[in-house]
Amino acid sequence: MSQPELEVAALGVAGGAVPAARRIGVYVCHCGGNISDYVDVAKVVESVQGDGDVAVARTAMFACSDASQQDMIDDIQKNQLDGLVVASCSPKLHTYTFRAVATRAGLNPYEYSQVNIREQCSWIHRDDHEGATAKAIGLVQAGIARTRLTEPLEPIVVETTPKTLVIGGGIAGLRAAVGLADIGLQVVVVERELTLGGWVGRFGELYPYGKDGHALIAGLVAEIKKRPAITVLTGADVVGKSGSFGNYDVEVRVGGPGAGSISVRVGSIIVATGFDSYQPEAGEFGYGINGVMTLPEFTDLLDRSTGPLVHDGKPVRSVVYVYCVGSRQASDVEGANEYCSRFCCTAAVHASVRAAGLDAMARQFHLYRDMRTYGKYETIYTRSRELGSVYLRFPDDTPPAVARGEDGRLVVTVRDLLTDGEELAIPADLVVLVTGMVPRKNEELVGVLKLPLGSDGFFNEIHPKLRPVETVVGGVLIAGACQGPKSSAESVASGLAAVTQSAAILRKGFAELDPLVATVDTDACTACGKCLDACPYGAIAMTSLDGREVAVISETGCKGCGGCVPMCPEDAIDLRGYTDAQIRDQIDSLLEVSVA
Repeated sequence: MSQPELEVAALGVAGGAVPAARRIGVYVCHCGGNISDYVDVAKVVESVQGDGDVAVARTAMFACSDASQQDMIDDIQKNQLDGLVVASCSPKLHTYTFRAVATRAGLNPYEYSQVNIREQCSWIHRDDHEGATAKAIGLVQAGIARTRLTEPLEPIVVETTPKTLVIGGGIAGLRAAVGLADIGLQVVVVERELTLGGWVGRFGELYPYGKDGHALIAGLVAEIKKRPAITVLTGADVVGKSGSFGNYDVEVRVGGPGAGSISVRVGSIIVATGFDSYQPEAGEFGYGINGVMTLPEFTDLLDRSTGPLVHDGKPVRSVVYVYCVGSRQASDVEGANEYCSRFCCTAAVHASVRAAGLDAMARQFHLYRDMRTYGKYETIYTRSRELGSVYLRFPDDTPPAVARGEDGRLVVTVRDLLTDGEELAIPADLVVLVTGMVPRKNEELVGVLKLPLGSDGFFNEIHPKLRPVETVVGGVLIAGACQGPKSSAESVASGLAAVTQSAAILRKGFAELDPLVATVDTDACTACGKCLDACPYGAIAMTSLDGREVAVISETGCKGCGGCVPMCPEDAIDLRGYTDAQIRDQIDSLLEVSVA
C-alpha cells in the first residue's frame, strides 16, 4: 500500500469514515451574455475540472433551455452522476426547474445545488471582469463543496383537507370562491364588512368594457348562493391560525371585537383583502377646499348623474384632473408611496370619457407627470382626446397648485412642459385628485398568517412571474390588489391563479413538502427554550422524552429558514440540506487561496 493510501486508511480509522468519492456534474451558464459578458465562463469550468469529485464540467448558453436540460439528463445517466451543480441565476428562478431535471434523470433532486453567479456576480461586477471571474470560481467551488456532502432526501408527505379559506369578499375573492367550488372544494369566505363586493361593488361603469360594478358583484353573489359548497361569513375577521401546511385550523371572529369565534379547518388560504385608496392630507393639492375631490369621489358623482354634472347645486363646466396624487412620491417623504399605482391613469381617462358623454361642452384638463394607459387601454386615452380633453405635462419638481381665486372659483396653476414651460392658470368648477391604491392596514392578519410585506407595504409573492400568487408560507396564497395595484380584470385573473394553485395542493388529497427542515439532536438538547423564541412560525415545541424535556420540530410546520440553528447554545439543531458541515465546507472552499 502506498504512503498516501496508508494515510487515508489511518484517517478512516482515527477520524471516522472517509466520505466516498462523488461524481458531480457542473454546468456554468452564459445566460445569453448576462453572465458571459462579464465572467469568463470557460475559465470557471476549467478551474473545477481538476476537482476529483467533478466528473463532468460544461458551459451552457441557456442552462434552463429544453436542450440544455436534456443534455444534463443525458450526462447524469451516461456518467452515473450522483450530484448536480448549476451556476446561473438566482435560485428563486430555477431551483424547481433543475430539481425536476435531476428527478427525470433518476438523480435525487436534493443532491442538486444552484449557484448564483448572475445577480451575485456578473451583474454587480460589470467593471471588473477579472474579479467577477475569480468570484464566480469561488462561488462554484463552494457549490461543489455543499453538493459533496448532500444526501438523498425524500419529500414529506402530508394528507390535506379539501377546503379553502378565502379572506376578502371583493371581486377577486368572490371569483376565487366560485372557481374553488366548481372544482369540488369546500370554501369559506370571510369578509370584514357586513356586505360583499369590495371596491368594485361601490362603482357603476368600469373600464374598459363599460360593465357595471354593482351588476358584476350581484352576479357573483347570485352564483355563490347557488353553490352549497360555499359558506360566507360577513362582519368577520381571522384572528388565529394553528396547524401546518394542508391542515390549518383557523380561528374566525364573527361580530367584531369581543364577539365569539369559530374554528375552521382548511387545506389552503387565499388572501384577497384588497386595497385602500390614498387619502390626501388636508391642504394637499387643495384637498379640503369645496370642489376638490378624490377620483373615487368623482366616480361616485358620475355614477349618480344622469345628465350634465352638478356639484353643490351648480353646473360643472370645467374639470381639472391632477395625476399621481399619493403615488410616485419622493423618497424623502415619510411613508412615501414611491411606486406607480398603474390603474389610476386609465381610470381617470375613462372618467373623463364618461363626463364628456354627460356634457360634451364641459372643458376637461389633465395635468400629468407621465401618462400610463398601458396595453389596450391606449384606445381610451385616444377617445378622451378626441372628445376634447386637454393634456398638460408638469415637471416632477413643480407640481400644480390649487387655490380659491378672488371670484370664489377654484384656480389651478401649472407649468406645462409641452408649451416650453409656460405657466398657466386654469379656472375650475371641480378639481379631481387622481389618487392611487395604497396597502390596506392589516396588522392583525399579517401577524396571524406571518405574511411577508414588500417595501411598498403590499403582500409579497415568491416570484412575480414564476410563482405570482404563492407566498413563503406554504398553502397561503395572495390574490387581487392586496399584492399590488391591479385593475378588476387583473384581480380576477390572479384570483383564478390562486384557485389553480389551491387545486394543485388539495385535489390529490396529499401534498409533498420540501424535506429541507431543521432537526434536533435530542441527546444534546438541554431544553433551554431559545429555539422556541427564534422560530417565527411556531414550529418548535417542548416534549417529554425518557423523563426529560427536549425540543421537537414539526416537519410540516418548519419552513427551513434556519433561524433556530445559531440560537442553540449546544449545537443540537441542524438543517437538512444546509448542515453545519456543508456550510463549513462552503466557507473553507471560499477561503482557500492558491499559492503561485
